[in-house]
Amino acid sequence: MGRAEKVVLAYSGGVDTTVCIPYLMNEWGVKEVITLAADLGQGDELEPIRQKALDAGVQASLVADLTEEFIREYAFPAIQANALYENRYPLSTALARPLIAKALVETAERYGADAVAHGCTGKGNDQVRFDVAIAALNPQLKVLTPAREWGMSREETIAYGEKTGLTFPVKKSSPYSIDRNLLGRSIEAGPLEDPMNEPLEEVFLLTQAIENTPDQPEYVDIGFVKGIPTSLNGVELDPVTLISQLNERAGRHGVGRIDMIENRLVGIKSREIYEAPALLVLIDAHRDLESLTLTADVTQYKRGIEETYSRLVYNGLWYSPLKLALDAFVQTTQERVTGTVRVKLFKGTSRVVGRQSELALYSEALSTYSADDQFDHKAAEGFIYVWGLPTRVWSEKMRNH
Repeated sequence: MGRAEKVVLAYSGGVDTTVCIPYLMNEWGVKEVITLAADLGQGDELEPIRQKALDAGVQASLVADLTEEFIREYAFPAIQANALYENRYPLSTALARPLIAKALVETAERYGADAVAHGCTGKGNDQVRFDVAIAALNPQLKVLTPAREWGMSREETIAYGEKTGLTFPVKKSSPYSIDRNLLGRSIEAGPLEDPMNEPLEEVFLLTQAIENTPDQPEYVDIGFVKGIPTSLNGVELDPVTLISQLNERAGRHGVGRIDMIENRLVGIKSREIYEAPALLVLIDAHRDLESLTLTADVTQYKRGIEETYSRLVYNGLWYSPLKLALDAFVQTTQERVTGTVRVKLFKGTSRVVGRQSELALYSEALSTYSADDQFDHKAAEGFIYVWGLPTRVWSEKMRNH
């Protein structure tokens, strides 16, 4: 049954999204399929992927270079918000979804398509992220989800594709499900579905095993301007180069691995492995710089905002009204977050060992215990009296009743 005339399909080149092409045309009566492959710095050669879609019968096969926009407009705001879902996952995969959705909607509008499609299944978070983001950007667009509805196993999906003339390279199938972009990798399924199974080294690509890391630490000075990382060791770098270089440096020292049981939006728990070297280092360094440049009440209040922000992004609400309002708060707090943070990378750890800023609220003259101490110690007695007054009044009432 036809559901749309012209469809823009988010395309990765994998089995599911490739089979979506003939399925949309043969089973759902779509007249024209346009594929869109997003380059997010994942390192794939996208020209063969583009050609693969053409060979499968699409009318147009597009590749969009979104890497710089991905870092500048999605990763950097998340760093300013110190976004860690459940205080561990830096949202490396989740941050890509609203950008891909935006590219799908823009392409559909440019080509006059009446629908967009993706290859997400009904069990994961990405289906929610895509569907909700697309609805927020253009609620008139239909969203087609063949892989969520066709009910075929992996073997049946391949058989269907072969029946329609598609060919799939014969290779040893990996038991893992992997997603990658410039910010990192997510790995799940296979042996990892047993939470007691330690991940094998074969699942990691961006980070070295501890036994293979250098025996000497490496120090990196990360420069921030208004909460945005701009330099490494005093060298100004564009966003993509900065993330790429820090990924390599931190990954070489085994920094950036996460092994966690994660609460998915759809109500199940899943065991997830992540590699996100640069993103984890940058969030840790940025948070430390905030401790130097923000007042205590702003720092402490922002922690609750960060938790809400992270949950919104994870749950696919990047374009929601609350996320928009939180953006305004976060951006206001970043006006003074400028300075340099020194990070020590060594044997799987990233540790902040120094920080400096011309806007620092830290005063050595007030903090020192040396003879140069300028703190008025006599003022402490009056402060403590007033500060403790409610507690004393309460205590007296309790003792008398």
